[in-house]
Amino acid sequence: MITTPAVRAILDKYEATSPAVKANLARILMHGHLGGTGKLVILPVDQGFEHGPARSFAINPPAYDPHYHYQIAIDAGLSAYAAPLGMLEAGADTFAGQIPTILKCNSSNSWATSVDQGVTASVSDALRLGSAAIGFTIYPGGENIFEQIEEIRELSEEAKSVGIATVIWSYPRGGDLSKEGELALDVGAYAAHIAALLGAHIIKVKLPTAHIEQKDAQKAYEGTDWSKQSDRVRHVVQSSFAGRRIVVFSGGASKGSDAIYQDARDIRDGGGNGSIIGRNTFQRPRDEALEMLAKLVSIYKGED
Repeated sequence: MITTPAVRAILDKYEATSPAVKANLARILMHGHLGGTGKLVILPVDQGFEHGPARSFAINPPAYDPHYHYQIAIDAGLSAYAAPLGMLEAGADTFAGQIPTILKCNSSNSWATSVDQGVTASVSDALRLGSAAIGFTIYPGGENIFEQIEEIRELSEEAKSVGIATVIWSYPRGGDLSKEGELALDVGAYAAHIAALLGAHIIKVKLPTAHIEQKDAQKAYEGTDWSKQSDRVRHVVQSSFAGRRIVVFSGGASKGSDAIYQDARDIRDGGGNGSIIGRNTFQRPRDEALEMLAKLVSIYKGED
């Protein structure tokens, strides 16, 4: 695999990272229609765990089949496909080598009363499945955050020792955070920084609003107009070691196509590395999903 200058520039920022891990990062960065550009579009399908099968897939019944998601990611020329253990196992042989996979190693469910996730897969599973990376969600602010930090420290250390990259979903929730504060600019930047400090190679966060949640942080944000989403993206990227880490932004709840495309333009213009978008694609009919993903690729290529 020949890498591009854009990809080599990204990989050069990962000091103390082994050649094996860099090779797996390169697998993701060089794959699909955005291969070599430094931009990514990743399909995540862990919503069955988080929301249940009917809430996730009844609107588009073919999506109950794990093969459907593999095939969408491949046909759309995406950078990677992320899913829990059972979803990846269900298509591991059929789709072996056709798209880099990210094994989501912890999950929750809609009945849980605590802000936490259980560990559901191992680094050994990732190796067995040929995954390029493991994925792990943390909830900064949650009552169990320090246990989650210890869990990802152990998993990430093991993954790095065998050449597998680490992706951290960093979603502030719980504690003293208000519902509005979960998406606040200062909180989102803080969450991205925590993921970087934990050694994430790829950081996944939500797009932030202009709200500033923490009273102690408000002074630091005074005097700047945060009304433009691209500027808020730029600040999150800045908080991720001044752009030394790959940062992708989640698609969030279902929304209209125009809003999705504008989010992608703002991520691109703010220096983000791309989108990790699930429900907004697989809950649409296949043809519409492929059309949307093609448009996102075009936006990240700067063609739209």
